[in-house]
Amino acid sequence: MLGLMMERPLLISSLIEYAGAFHGETEIVSRTVEGPIHRYTYAEAHRRCKRVGNALRNLGVAPGDRIATLAWNGYRHFELFFGISGIGAVCHTLNPRLAPQQLVYIINHAEDSYIFADLTFIPLLERIAAELKGLRGIVVMTDSAHMPATTLANVLCYESLLAGASEELRWPEFDERTASSLCYTSGTTGKPKGVLYANRSTVLHSFMVCSADGMAMSCRDTVLPVVPMFHANAWGVPYAAPMCGAKLVFPGASLGGAFVHELIEAEHVTFTAGVPTIWLSLLEYLRDAGKRIDSVRRVLIGGSAVPRSMLETIQNTYGVPVIQGWGMTETSPLGTLGRLKPKHEEWPADKRVELQLKQGRGVYGVELKIVDDQGHRLPHDGEAFGNLMVRGPWIARKYFKEEAQVVDDEGFFPTGDVSTIDPEGFMQIVDRSKDVIKSGGEWISSIQLENEALGCAGVAEAAVIGVRHPKWDERPLLVIVREAGSTATKEAILAHLAGRVAKWWLPDDIVFVNELPHTATGKLQKTALRELFADYVLGQAVDSR
Repeated sequence: MLGLMMERPLLISSLIEYAGAFHGETEIVSRTVEGPIHRYTYAEAHRRCKRVGNALRNLGVAPGDRIATLAWNGYRHFELFFGISGIGAVCHTLNPRLAPQQLVYIINHAEDSYIFADLTFIPLLERIAAELKGLRGIVVMTDSAHMPATTLANVLCYESLLAGASEELRWPEFDERTASSLCYTSGTTGKPKGVLYANRSTVLHSFMVCSADGMAMSCRDTVLPVVPMFHANAWGVPYAAPMCGAKLVFPGASLGGAFVHELIEAEHVTFTAGVPTIWLSLLEYLRDAGKRIDSVRRVLIGGSAVPRSMLETIQNTYGVPVIQGWGMTETSPLGTLGRLKPKHEEWPADKRVELQLKQGRGVYGVELKIVDDQGHRLPHDGEAFGNLMVRGPWIARKYFKEEAQVVDDEGFFPTGDVSTIDPEGFMQIVDRSKDVIKSGGEWISSIQLENEALGCAGVAEAAVIGVRHPKWDERPLLVIVREAGSTATKEAILAHLAGRVAKWWLPDDIVFVNELPHTATGKLQKTALRELFADYVLGQAVDSR
């Protein structure tokens, strides 16, 4: 027997339609590429989203067409998230931090018909335009007064395009499984792969983001997504905010500590989300300028493991609770969140912090398991290391334009992470499967070593890779970037690590360098480090500073 409830499709257009109707007066604030702060309301945004939908139709855009964006976090980019998907087309966010040839590959693979680009990225597009196949035009996301001189062909002005389109639009209804947006992986282990989200998966993901044990967003919040909209759709925040009516503050291209603090203070931001490197910059500014962030009630940090020193500084010095999260492009990206249970609040501070340093519990809708190399399930005892697998309604089952399923026989997606899961469901990433160090048949977590090293005075960045060893197969090499003016030594760092990790985990050597290689998403690029130290002999003296 089936239930007798209405079957209404879960569509992205319903989110902005709801916000416009029931939170119409709530502000969206943006620092623009042109310079000034822009303000308008959800009601105005909804009307402009409909203009975007009509403008795309006027250009001949059909359902299923891929429309690319090359833009910072701002109100025009926000409008495209809804105007594109709202008419059944696919919003394809491009990461401008990728190498130009990677962008060429991604744009051609996606078969983008139009690119909507911020002024910042016009020179980049001029360099690669000749290699883009099938592109029908480029829309510059500005007004006529700021249109640049350019060698690009078929260039349109965003504001002129919208001015010529009607704001009268009844959002079409279609199958909720219809593709809504497309994000590509960074391609660190091969060519980038496309992850194709659906309207249904995005709306379901937004419910979880808003939930009390999710990011707990509500109409009482002012939300600053520092994570870029080209990183897995800013972790779903641009969709969840209109679902609950939260005020949005977009930082534009200015992500330095002073600029982020200025917006937090001016707009009374209560919730903000970003990767650890953003908070390093903000914390440095707060320390040097003697500023605080008293309006902020919680911070979400993801993208890579949160160093203990960062977590304790944010919580103890500034009184802001930290929530660590884990996910990936293929998980939309919310997979786990470090939400503490009531009993954990009674724990001693050190024990509570140890729990917070894990990547958190699986949220509703996401199932987790860890398996050995043969695919056998491992116990959730907090000790066993295994390959992390996930499944759920907003997790990818295959990649765009690839026939093969990537899930196992039970429908679980292989994340490429090695982790533990404790009896209460808290998952901790031990390493990437390609980065874990196997020494004498035992595993050493490069991530844990890095996090402990970051707590040492004078250390700005740390990376650990495995290097060949004639007896133990692999041993850890610690690569350090010192803070400016620091004279931190190998002996001081080893002394700091002693007692914090098992003795046999201690790195066999430490190398000092000027900088570490990073991916386009800000993560450590271990492949480049392994290539750099491929012929490294343990014990040789190296200091490139």
